[in-house]
Parts: sequence; structure tokens; C-alpha cells
Amino acid sequence: MNDERFPALRRRGFLAATTGAAALALVGCGGGTDDKADSGSGGTPKRGGRLRAAFAGGGASETLDPHLANLFADVARAKALYDKLADYDADLSAGPRLAAAWQANKTLDRWQVTLRKATFHDGRPVTAKDVLYSYRRIADPKQAFRAKASLEPIDLDASRATGERTVEFVLKRPTAEFPNVLAAFGAYIVPENATGKDFDQRPIGSGPFRFVSFAPGRSAVFRRHEDYWDGAPYLDELEFVVANEESARVNALLAGQVEYAHELNPTTARAHEGRGQIEIVRLRNSAMQAFCMKTDRPPFDDRRVREAFFLIADREELVDGALSGAGEAGNDLFGKGYEYYADGLPQREQDLDRARALLKRAGAEKLKVTLDTSAVAAGFTEAAGIFRDQAAKAGVTIDVRMGSKDSYWSDILDSGTLCCYRSGAMPIEAHISQRLLTDSTTNATRWRHKDFDALYQQAQSTRDKTGRAAVYERMQRRLYAEGGFLVWGFADWILGTARKVGGVETKAPANTLDWARFDKVWLA
Repeated sequence: MNDERFPALRRRGFLAATTGAAALALVGCGGGTDDKADSGSGGTPKRGGRLRAAFAGGGASETLDPHLANLFADVARAKALYDKLADYDADLSAGPRLAAAWQANKTLDRWQVTLRKATFHDGRPVTAKDVLYSYRRIADPKQAFRAKASLEPIDLDASRATGERTVEFVLKRPTAEFPNVLAAFGAYIVPENATGKDFDQRPIGSGPFRFVSFAPGRSAVFRRHEDYWDGAPYLDELEFVVANEESARVNALLAGQVEYAHELNPTTARAHEGRGQIEIVRLRNSAMQAFCMKTDRPPFDDRRVREAFFLIADREELVDGALSGAGEAGNDLFGKGYEYYADGLPQREQDLDRARALLKRAGAEKLKVTLDTSAVAAGFTEAAGIFRDQAAKAGVTIDVRMGSKDSYWSDILDSGTLCCYRSGAMPIEAHISQRLLTDSTTNATRWRHKDFDALYQQAQSTRDKTGRAAVYERMQRRLYAEGGFLVWGFADWILGTARKVGGVETKAPANTLDWARFDKVWLA
């Protein structure tokens, strides 16, 4: 990309941000017109033009391999180029995409999936062989692809193509929520025999846009796929521009250098909302905000210390201070408002006396701990400072350590003891399978308990939804009592668009199908 076209972004640094990590995963799909932000467009879609979208990126190590997508920028690019068999609607239920239909046998251990008629960008049809190749690639034991843990229930050796567009998935055990597997984050369908080098040199998918160019850590340009099965995009072209500093994204939007700016701060939103220059879109309660405690090492290998930290947190103060009030308090559980969420548990409040008593019993009265944070995400540094001050009132000394935006997400998966953490939306089942099972590839809290794994398998084997909900509640009660995620809030996800942009979904949480759904967006 020619920097002279984006001088404000160049001055701000076009900085390279986070490489890999599991804190941010997503999804996407099409939606109705009632919830669209269509200011400047008159609500009438118009064909043509290039939309430039600014995202924080992953530096020179960026890839277009969809199975490696972890950051929001990765997933937005992946969903423009590729499709999954299913994806998550706004309520986090799995809806069909490349899969036109699915049907289980009576014992829930075999599922027949029928593909819709769709083509890759080179004209080849999407077939059952492509699906099986994609899933087997993800499940490669030598790789650490994001969706591998989610695909674990499938016996891919026994699964087979029963026709050009039909697949019989043989499962290792009954799995009542198998559509969530099809919608798993990162479970994109690629052409049979596609290899690593293909993805960055000439990626071929079945998504709404086709590849034009890619400069890792800088930009990616895609063009409309006229034969897209869900209807050709309105846009002629889509360009993803990497701008890691929020100020750079905002300034570029205000200067007309981009038309879409991802992830704005609440203070920015307040400054510009209703002023008429740009549009502010709030995707309510999209992002879990948490502190992540490593449960396999001191001091958090003692559950009393973890419980004390739960009680140290003043969640309202964190929401007000770190999120500028743009969110709501959490209760140390993921997925507030989603299906199976254990909303009957009492809202945890700050209790410094009990926290001090727990620390004393754990022999940690004068505890000192390092809290890793970074400016890699909105509110992280503010939350770290607020929690440091809260902990001091319980006699705990927290040393806030600033990490590199280039490597923060990969660093915190293995190192440190306490860190700032966030996640986009996903089903509670997916959160458990990806982050809380012994073999989960993104188990940032190092929560590893075989009996907990067994409860997950029990839930997935329960046909009756009421019975399944009871198992999930049991699992959440345990996490509430002794887990490693101190979930203090759920943040609004804030986007900014030029007034001429129409079709941006306003009620789709980040990580659902209609988030960053650029094939349904137009320029007036």
C-alpha cells in the first residue's frame, strides 16, 4: 500500500500489533435491514466503490491462512475470503452457511450434512472432499490451529463423503450441539490440498470477496466475488488497512482516509456521537473483560487466593473507569445473556475483609504479584491501574508490567501469573471447549481437571436441553467458586463509520456472523 494515500496513519506509525492469540475469536452472517446503520445512504443499497476498513493488526507475521485466524483483523479478512459450514447468529445460535442442512441419527453420534451449491473463486464447486480436507488439516496433531479442540468430537478417519455435496460425520460420542462444531471459530472450508504457501500468495476461498493483494502488517485488498452463493457484495473492492493505534484509526476516519474504523474507545465514541461527522455504532455487551489467573502456578494454584481476588474486585468501578461506563458488570462467568448462562448465581461484590481473611489462611498476607497488561486493547492499562489500587486495600501489592503489543496475546498464553484478558462473543459451549478443557489449545488459565472435562462430555451427550442446561450450570458453579477467569465486565464493542456507509449491522455482537460483514455493506 502506498503510504502517501494515508499520511495520518503513517505518522501515527502503522504499528505492528499482536501476533497470535486466543483472546479474540469471532464469526459472522447476513441479516435483516431493520437493524442497519444506514445514515447517508437513505437505506437504499448502492453498488460500487472501495471501502477501506482500519483494524489493529498482527505485524509482519500476519497470514491469510484462515485456520490461523486469531485476531479480529485476521477473522475479518478470513470471513471475506472464506466460508464455514455454519456460523453464529446474534443470539449465538448456529445457523447454516455452506451447509444447507444437517440431520442427526437417533443416538446423536452420526450427522449427515448437505452442502449448498457454492463455488470457489477459481470456479471449482465446493464439495464434500473439500470439507473433509479442511477439517483434517485443522485436526493435524502437529499443528495448533484454533478450531482443533472444537473439532475433537469428530472421528475424521471414519467420516466420509456420501456424495459430492453430502458428508457423513461420524462422532466419537453423542454430541447434541454438533452445529456449534460446524460453526467453530476458525473452521473455514478451503480447497482440497491447499497448503500454507497458497494462503498468502494466492488464497482461494468461497467467500464474498476474492484476493487481489496482501502486505502483512499493512494492508489487504479484495474484490467482489460475482458468483457468491449468498449474493454478490455491493462493494467493488474491500481494503483492510492496519492501524494499531486507536487515534490513527479515528484520525483516518475523520480525514476520509478510511470509511470504517474498528474498535474505538468509549471516550472517542462520546466525543463524536451525535455530532454528525461520523457514525458511532455500539454493539452492546460484546466483549468479556477479565483478569486471567494461572491456576497451575503460585500464587493462584491455591483456590483461596483466587477467591480472594474475586472479592478484591470492585466491578462497577472497573466498568466506570476502564470502560468509561460503556458496558456492564460481570460475575466471573463468560457469556452473560447467552444460552445456558448461569444467571441464578448471586452477583459477586467487593468484600475486602473476607479477601484478607482468605489470603491469611493461604499464607499470602503480604502477597506480591505481577499483572501483565498492554495497550493492545481498549481499557487494559486503565483496568490494570484500577485493580492495582483495589488490591492494595486488601494488602496485596500488584506490579503492573506493560507488555509489547506485538506479542502480548502469544506471551500471556504461557508466561506470567496474572494478566488482562478479553474475548469476543461465542457460545458458552465453545468457550469451554476452547479454553477450559485439559487439551484446549488456548487454555490461558491452565484450568485442567479431568472431572470437569467429563462434565463437558456429559453435557454434549445429553439430548434433552433441560438436562444439558443443568450440567452446564454445574460446571459454571464450579468456575464461579474456583475458576481462573475473574470476569469483571462485558464491554460494548464500538465501531466508527463514515456517514456514507450503509448496511452495518448494529445488533450483532463482535464474533457473530453479521459483525464485519462487508458483503452486506455499501457506500452511498
